[in-house]
Amino acid sequence: MTTLRELAGHLGLSPATVSRALNGFPEVREKTRARVIAAAQELNYRPNSTAKKLATGKSGMVGIIFRAARNLLVDPHFVEYLAGLSMGLAERDMDLILRHAPPGAQLSTYERLIASGAIDGLIVSAPEVDDRRIAMLTERDFPFVVHGRVGEDLPYGYYDIDNHGAFTRATELLVALGHRRIAFLNGASGLAFAIQREAAFLTVLAANGIHVPDRFVSHSDMSEDAGYQRAAEWLAARDALPPTAFLCSSTLLALGVYRAAAEARLEVGRDISIIAHDDVLPHLRAENYWPPLTVTRVPIRDAGFALADMIYKRIGGADPKTLQKTADVDLIVRGSTGAAPATGGQSW
Repeated sequence: MTTLRELAGHLGLSPATVSRALNGFPEVREKTRARVIAAAQELNYRPNSTAKKLATGKSGMVGIIFRAARNLLVDPHFVEYLAGLSMGLAERDMDLILRHAPPGAQLSTYERLIASGAIDGLIVSAPEVDDRRIAMLTERDFPFVVHGRVGEDLPYGYYDIDNHGAFTRATELLVALGHRRIAFLNGASGLAFAIQREAAFLTVLAANGIHVPDRFVSHSDMSEDAGYQRAAEWLAARDALPPTAFLCSSTLLALGVYRAAAEARLEVGRDISIIAHDDVLPHLRAENYWPPLTVTRVPIRDAGFALADMIYKRIGGADPKTLQKTADVDLIVRGSTGAAPATGGQSW
């Protein structure tokens, strides 16, 4: 592999000038910088990470801290998001450091990683209302961006999807099909996306004079087993009419509802309807369900790519308010939704 000294000799420049050119120092003329970059690519020069940190004060590392209790490393949503994030950072010659935080140690884990000097910025995931991590990072003026958002007119960079709009449209579709007993399987309570989705669901129902008992709104991890257990319980209940439609915060939850419906000998799309949010997980294609699943859809991998670009720019000094995006969500209607059955117009 070509060394810095060899690259400098090839160009007839000093190693210090070559290093400054590669690391963006403003005193190097653009013509010289372009020449150095072209030669580095031609000779396959890769800077030594330790030397680069000494020259720029930057580690080239971005951190992400996950809650160990949630076992995110086996969660396909998190793995797909992580794939986009790591690929996006790699395109910018940056690397990702993962850390887990034991229950109750989120803030101290963030503070310890910042103090180590090992990272230039942080990706904050799964924001909560009054999130202490965001408050601490803002107070320290440490570069960070957030996957998700809480509130409006925010001072930090974020990538989010239009959760409220997506679940408004999904609920309106079920109401338009005549459903009045609609159950909602949501993500964990307290998380920003779950709050936004539930607010949309309840707002549409209230506008149409439809009441949903609290017991038919659940919060859990977004897994097939959680979807199955709750749907099976609701469909078998003897003390209340069963739901005729299910709105799910993930295709994994919907997969569990499909299984519960099959056991109850109900035909999806005729006896019950199902809509889910689709993060486009590569091994769980909604169009391959039978019948194909109606979804609100946006790839979660897009979030990873977008946040990689945002944190790169934030570390470079960009105004966080210029690093804010809320992605539109598609509604794709397929065979899992149909008109409410004869008793479906009857409310709880």
